[in-house]
Amino acid sequence: MQIQDALAELSTLLGQRLTRSKSDLELHGRSETYFPLTPPDAVAYPETTAEVAELVRICARHRVPVVGWGTGTSLEGQAQAVQGGIVVDFARMNKLIEVRQGDMDVTVQPGLTREELNEELRATGLFFPVDPGANASLGGMAMTRASGTTAVRYGTMRDNVMGLEVVLADGRIIRTGSRARKSSAGYDLTGLMVGSEGTLGLVTELTLKLHGQPEAITAAICAFDTVDDAVHAVIDTIQMGLAMARIELLDTETVKAFNAYAGAEMPECPHLMVEFHGSKTGVAEMAETFSDIITDHDGHGFNWATKPEDRHALWTMRHNGAYAIYAARPGWKSLVTDVCVPISRLADAVNETAADLAASGLFGPILGHVGDGNFHSVIMFDAEDKAQFTRVKEASNRMVERALAMGGTVTGEHGIGMGKLNYMTSEHGDGWQVMGAIKQALDPLNIMNPGKMVPPRN
Repeated sequence: MQIQDALAELSTLLGQRLTRSKSDLELHGRSETYFPLTPPDAVAYPETTAEVAELVRICARHRVPVVGWGTGTSLEGQAQAVQGGIVVDFARMNKLIEVRQGDMDVTVQPGLTREELNEELRATGLFFPVDPGANASLGGMAMTRASGTTAVRYGTMRDNVMGLEVVLADGRIIRTGSRARKSSAGYDLTGLMVGSEGTLGLVTELTLKLHGQPEAITAAICAFDTVDDAVHAVIDTIQMGLAMARIELLDTETVKAFNAYAGAEMPECPHLMVEFHGSKTGVAEMAETFSDIITDHDGHGFNWATKPEDRHALWTMRHNGAYAIYAARPGWKSLVTDVCVPISRLADAVNETAADLAASGLFGPILGHVGDGNFHSVIMFDAEDKAQFTRVKEASNRMVERALAMGGTVTGEHGIGMGKLNYMTSEHGDGWQVMGAIKQALDPLNIMNPGKMVPPRN
C-alpha cells in the first residue's frame, strides 16, 4: 500500500474535501456497538460519480483500501476500515434526482436518508416503506440489505431496489437493473450488489420502488402472559391472511427498560405492537379479526392508536428500544445481534435464547420483527469485565447456532460485517468459496472494504 502517494493524488482531486483531521478519522473509525476504534488514513467527501470513479482508480493504482460510509449506523462493523485506507463519506451525494409518480419509482443519490426521502415524497401520495429504525442512508441500507419493522408487508431493500449505478474496483461505472418491474435478462447484478457491504463496488445512484400512502392506518399494542402466547397470535394472524404492515415483539426485559427510560407504565410482560394499512373498511375488518385472535391467545391491555400523533409516539418508542436498553446499564457497551428463523420455530428460538442469557447471568433483552421470524438481542456488558464479555460472545455464538439448527440464518437484517464473518461457512458451506470467487473476479486487488463478507485471502 502506497498511502502517501495516493493521498497526494486524492488531495489534488478533492482539495479540502479530503480530510485527515483527528475528529473526522475517529468519527469514521467508530462502531455503533462493541467493535474497537479503527480510524482510516483519510476521509473523502466526493460530490459526483466521476469523482468517486477517479478516487477508486487512484486507490487501485496504489493498492489502498476503499470503504463506503453512509450515516455509520450499521451494527456489525461494516463501515470500519480494518486495514486502513480511505473512507468515502457520501454525505455530499444526498440529492433526490427524480420522482416518477406515474411509475411509482424514484432515483436518488446514496447519501440521502430514508426520512429525508419520505419528507420529499409527502405531497406526492407516495412513500418509501423500508424502515430499519435508524435514519440510515439509502446507499447504506442497500449495501446491508436492510429491512425493519415494515418488511412483513413491503419487503426488504432486496425487494425495493430496482437498479443501481456502481463504481467497480477498477473505476468502471456500471448500471444494473432497469425501471421495468420485471426482467429475465441475464444475471441479477442488482441483487448481487444489494447486501454486498461495499465489497464489490461503491453505489453512487439508486432507483427505488415507491408505494402508495395508505388511505387508513391503525396501530395497537397489547400484552401477553408469555412469549408463546404472543408468537402464536402472530402465527394465527399470518395464517388468516391479514396484511399486517408491522408486527413487533417486546419481551419482558425490554418492556421494563421502556418503562424506566420513558416513564411508561406498561405491564411488565411480553407485548406485541402491530399496524395495519389499507382502505378504511379493510383496516377496520383486519383490526376486528386481529382483536379476536388476541382474545383467543389471552391477550390483554389492548389499545388502538388511530391518530397520527399516537401512532408516531408508539413507533418512536419501538425505535428507541435499543436506547432504552442502553440506559438500563449506563456506561456499559453492547453486542447487538440478530437472527431469523422460520416463523414456526420463533417461539422456541426466543424462549431458548432468553433462558440461555438468564442462565449465563447476562442482561440481553429481546425484541424483533416477529412477522418474518427475525429477532434481536441487545446484550449489555461491562467493558472492564473480560470474563463477562467472554460469556456474551459465547451466548451470541449459541444464538447463531440455534438459529441455524432451526433452519434459519445468522442474520436477518444487520448483515455480516466483522461480527458474523466466522459463521459464513456454517450457513453457506462451499457457497462461501463461490462468494470469494466473485469477489476475486470483481476486485482482484482486494481494495473494496477488505476483511469483510468473503473468505480471507492468503
